[in-house]
Amino acid sequence: MLIVDDSLVARTVLTRIAQDGGGCQVAAAVADVPSALRFLASEMVDVILLDLEMPGIDGLSGLPDLLTAGGGARVLVVSSAAGAGAAATVQALALGAADTLVKPGGSICAGNFAKVLAEKIARLTDPKEPLSGAAAAAGLAARAFDAVAIGASTGGIHALNKVLIELPPTFHAPIMVTQHLPLAFVSHFAGQLHTATGRRCVVATDRMALEDDMIVVAPGDAHLMVAPRRTGRTTLRLSRTPVANGNLPSVDPMFESGAAHFGARLLAIVLSGMGRDGLDGAREVHRAGGTVVVQDRESSVVWGMPGAVAAAGLADAVLSPSAIGGFVAGQMGAAACR
Repeated sequence: MLIVDDSLVARTVLTRIAQDGGGCQVAAAVADVPSALRFLASEMVDVILLDLEMPGIDGLSGLPDLLTAGGGARVLVVSSAAGAGAAATVQALALGAADTLVKPGGSICAGNFAKVLAEKIARLTDPKEPLSGAAAAAGLAARAFDAVAIGASTGGIHALNKVLIELPPTFHAPIMVTQHLPLAFVSHFAGQLHTATGRRCVVATDRMALEDDMIVVAPGDAHLMVAPRRTGRTTLRLSRTPVANGNLPSVDPMFESGAAHFGARLLAIVLSGMGRDGLDGAREVHRAGGTVVVQDRESSVVWGMPGAVAAAGLADAVLSPSAIGGFVAGQMGAAACR
């Protein structure tokens, strides 16, 4: 592990937590991004703990170079700035950070911080399960989709951006997104998607019409679902009914309602994330004749959600995010959302 934080006290405490609670060997602890890049020029690590607020090159500015130099190392942002404004957190995740954690003010050992940090480190360094029961990654027949539904959690924001930037302006089918995020982060998330893709992106409200050429994201406190309305068009519904996997929002209700409404003309995508959210919904999409594509193990920060779908034999393809975007781009989006 490499720790990048301008505070000597923080570096010392983070080192102790990582080694004692996280079970990691700290290879180096440096005060700035240039020092980190010099270290990574000759050494390899699995995880980088990165502060955002540092003199000179700040963490957000240095993150892309650290990811490149790290050669696959997972970056965990540990910073008080991750809690001061959701925009910084969402931007870090969009740039490729695997996860974030708010560093408490005053004593860095305050509250539950050490336990949560150790858990996040363990999650990012846990060996990935072998691929089992996944479908072939190629050979899908071209088809038109009335809608695309995407579910993601840890590591999903960066993957989602890679998927969406592959879509050409001629792809018109609406895109629904359920990303595990707190409510306060969602408006920033929607804004970031709009900036990255140039597409209209909105946070879902109850009874909103689902329209072509839109990206709609689930709010942080409700499941995103679809339902028919009397005009024959599609409307969005929000639900807070508890689901078996305990997530709110959960991917399963989006997939399940989408399968019931769109049938074989729904494309369901499962990106990086911990747990099994999306598995039950993917089963319904598969049963309805829809298409299910999941992110591959190698590119996932956590292969829990896509891995569960692949292992159940429900994935029509297992691909990298860019390849998923290319596959979607190769399909014909429906001319109108029905």
